[in-house]
Amino acid sequence: MEKRKQAFKTFLKGFWIFYALASIIVTTISADKLITKDYTGISKYVPLNDLWDITINHELYNDVSLDSFRFDTASKGDIILMQRKIPGDWQASEGVLRIHTRQAAVEVFVDGQMVYEYGYSRFMKGKTVGTGYQFIDFPDSYKGKTLVVKFCVTEDNVFTKLDPLRIYDWKDAYRVIMTENRIPLFLGSFLLVFGLITGIITIILLAVSTKFLKIFCVSMFSICMGLWTLCYYDIILIFSIPLYSVSLLEYVSLYLLPIPMTVYMYSDVASLGNKILKIVYWLLLSVQIIFITIAMALHTMDIVHFAATLKYMHIIIICSLSYFFMVLILNLKAKKKKNKVFLAGMLFIIICIAYDLAGYCMERYSGYSPFNLKGVSSIGVMAFVFILIIAFYVDMTKKAMQETERNSLLKSAYTDELTQLHNRRYCKEFMQKIDKGSTKGYTVFCFDLNNLKIMNDTYGHAKGDILIQSAAEVILETFGDYGIVARMGGDEFAAVLETSDESQVIGLASLLHKNINKKNAEIENLDMSMAYGYACGSQNEQDIEKLYQLADNRMYQHKEKMKKAGLAAAR
Repeated sequence: MEKRKQAFKTFLKGFWIFYALASIIVTTISADKLITKDYTGISKYVPLNDLWDITINHELYNDVSLDSFRFDTASKGDIILMQRKIPGDWQASEGVLRIHTRQAAVEVFVDGQMVYEYGYSRFMKGKTVGTGYQFIDFPDSYKGKTLVVKFCVTEDNVFTKLDPLRIYDWKDAYRVIMTENRIPLFLGSFLLVFGLITGIITIILLAVSTKFLKIFCVSMFSICMGLWTLCYYDIILIFSIPLYSVSLLEYVSLYLLPIPMTVYMYSDVASLGNKILKIVYWLLLSVQIIFITIAMALHTMDIVHFAATLKYMHIIIICSLSYFFMVLILNLKAKKKKNKVFLAGMLFIIICIAYDLAGYCMERYSGYSPFNLKGVSSIGVMAFVFILIIAFYVDMTKKAMQETERNSLLKSAYTDELTQLHNRRYCKEFMQKIDKGSTKGYTVFCFDLNNLKIMNDTYGHAKGDILIQSAAEVILETFGDYGIVARMGGDEFAAVLETSDESQVIGLASLLHKNINKKNAEIENLDMSMAYGYACGSQNEQDIEKLYQLADNRMYQHKEKMKKAGLAAAR
């Protein structure tokens, strides 16, 4: 029977996991169809990829196609001029020219008249201009005229190709970006929202316990990755944030990424007990913090911008990932209790980040990128975040189970099994605690249940147990709100109250008689009665053990009186 119950519970868990995964998949597919249903209509554009005359630092290239045109890596100060005729047959209610610039100031001319300019004033002041899409009004009156686009490169080694230029309808320009980057949009938004909510919750919980530090690190890592994804894929541009600000957010989030993950890995490093690995850990964390601090300071003072230090940040990220991977492998070899799914998640994120790094470097330095899938790092991080959450949940569950087991053992050690009241041991320790504490006054009650032996001999021990349990209920109901109630053994009970108010104690004794009569009326043939004695005192007068003895003596005196009156029989 127990095996069937366990199998049923396992089936339910599996079913709910399957249901959750299926729901996520179905919802994601439905949302994707909803986003892309109008894509065919909104994605129409006029391509401006061919027939360009391009001049790079006075070197002319004629009849160029941007799809295949490559050149030596552009550096700071390079001037690139692009010129061609604007088609005369395109249709748009409100046209917009979309240009993607990479760390370059830009001027756009139509028939020799400048119609757009961005970044030159910042460049002249030594400031960064950023990377991303720019949208320029392009009315029908520009048809057939000569278009000239002038780039002034503001950083070294930033690109080796020119991105395509397209004319869209204004109303569709941003929707196209959202649709084409819907995977990064979903992943980045999820990671950012998840990180913010979890971070707010855990930063409060950290004031209570440091065991939430790991989940806080996960939330910070998620925020950084989500923000980087939304910036890198130009999704955040829909909020009309300046291009240089978007690039700043992108770099800052990327540069901060390794720190929360490194802090998260400390317990894994410490568990190995290897001094060299610990030294490397603190060295790696120090390098991260120092490098980020210096890079931010240099960028803020416009001495060296983030774009120039990016390659060094890539090296730090690769070294960090390699170190994390090695630590996990060593933990597995040392037979530490690590989830293999955790290792798989780390491998997955390393592959995803390596994929994006390789694609970025190939595109930046060679102009070619064979990778078309977008948001791979975010996919890896999202999967890894789920693994970290699961690992944290499993760890917390194990600790909770251990705590529950410990509490259960403690409860068994201090609880009477039959009545579920405290036992003699707990009562004695509680009295010692009160005696050494700050309680000024206290009262001890001792009780002795009458006629238990007769009940056991006449009706059996089951009926005697009912009498004991009923007595426990009555005493607890009467005195439970004022202190603790304990079964001292057999038919003896005690109550320790944190008050020495004589009038209140007399009132409770009177209430005890009422509750006994009430219980006798509820249970047929119960015929419960008990002798009791109490003593009030304080720390200034005598210790609580002597007070307990006094109450016990008074209880026996009360019992003798009840025997003489015929209310109690021998035990």
